[in-house]
Amino acid sequence: MWTIPKPRYRRGKEGEAEIAVNIGGVRVVLVGDVLNRYPESRLAELLNRSAQTHDDGDDTISSLCDDFDAARGEFYFDRDPDAFRCIVDVYYFDEIHIKRGICPICFIKEMEFWRIDQSALDECCRSYLSEKEVELKEIQGKVRVILEDAEGEPCATRSGRGKRLLWLLWKLLEKPGSSLPSRVVAIASFLFILVSSVVMCVGTIPELQVTNAEGKQVEHPSLEAIETACILWFTLEYLLRLASSPNKLRFALAFMNVVDFLAIVPFYVVLSLNFLGSTAMMELANVQQAVQALRIMRIARIFKLARHSSGLQTLTYALKRSLKELGLLLMYMGVGIFVFSALAYTIEQSHPETLFRSIPQSFWWAIITMTTVGYGDIYPKTTLGKCNAAVSFLCGVIAIALPIHPIINNFVVYYNKQKVLETAAKHEVELMELKSGGSPAKSCACARDGRSDTCNASSKRRLLEIQSGNP
Repeated sequence: MWTIPKPRYRRGKEGEAEIAVNIGGVRVVLVGDVLNRYPESRLAELLNRSAQTHDDGDDTISSLCDDFDAARGEFYFDRDPDAFRCIVDVYYFDEIHIKRGICPICFIKEMEFWRIDQSALDECCRSYLSEKEVELKEIQGKVRVILEDAEGEPCATRSGRGKRLLWLLWKLLEKPGSSLPSRVVAIASFLFILVSSVVMCVGTIPELQVTNAEGKQVEHPSLEAIETACILWFTLEYLLRLASSPNKLRFALAFMNVVDFLAIVPFYVVLSLNFLGSTAMMELANVQQAVQALRIMRIARIFKLARHSSGLQTLTYALKRSLKELGLLLMYMGVGIFVFSALAYTIEQSHPETLFRSIPQSFWWAIITMTTVGYGDIYPKTTLGKCNAAVSFLCGVIAIALPIHPIINNFVVYYNKQKVLETAAKHEVELMELKSGGSPAKSCACARDGRSDTCNASSKRRLLEIQSGNP
């Protein structure tokens, strides 16, 4: 038995009301006056009810606890004693901290049982709770994806062969791990992206270009044919994915799909200007510049590789999480560039053959010096100018090195988190299949409801076990 100590100002008073509760086999004695600090809590109501009656058959007391012994004055609860140790602190300290090893989602259930508001949680525990809720939602999403891939059909019943074909087409194009044909399509798409990018680069080599009727250097016809074949593949792939998408608006607004669209559009715009536009219009300088700009936009297709590379996706997320550190880096570099370029311009003015004509021109020197590039096209010639250059590149190295560790740490944390979530999702799927008798359809029915208590409970346990290193 463990007893919460009475506050010092309460010691020495006789006849003070106390209540004995048994939480999962652990007996706890609590001071009644302290419990009344939260009169709407379960323990406070139980204290007041027990003081009013000693009848073993009191239905009110029975509704507040699992069992009670009137002779010993002890009330029994089949609850988690570790969680109760944390919750009882609110009566004495007006705040609750979740101890390490306790599932925060289950802890919230305990607080609801004891009728303690979540506002009593300390700020650090609230953020921890929010992180775990996000992780559990991600696990549930991964579980649905795994079950839908394993089942071969969406969880909801789809009427009509047309919708079933659209679903199979969606799986073929969007889920490379669902079947062998889908892997072949993903590899083919990856190769088309590489070939298109290589052709775009090779087409700029003067030796491989040909002269057209107007005497201008253009891409070789063979390279244009390969480019056209790649664009046709990208167009067909995009249209099929759009047609089979369950949510076409969401599909069209997704970032990677916008990249796909921007990689396709320039080809057709240039084609329209070439074949539908008049000769006089094509001779305008503005139109020619627009055509050239659209052709340059073909570089956007290289970002399509991120669709097939989890490593690029992880790197993108790490950079997104490191925007604060990157902003600090740009701020440090900006301040350093301004200061050292101004100093270099001022110091080098005494030299008759100075290369620093103005402070804006000195910005270029400060940039290549602080980043340790040093092209050598502009350099100081005085002794003080060289000392200023030495200090500038030392400061540049320090400024660049400072945010590197947080960025790397964000990458590692996200990568490890994804591995944990994938492992937890696989264990959850296995558990659901065992409970449903190995039927993916029944498992999928359980996964459809994101708030399923059974699914949530098993997800919480698996997540905590994996994170603690005991899968």
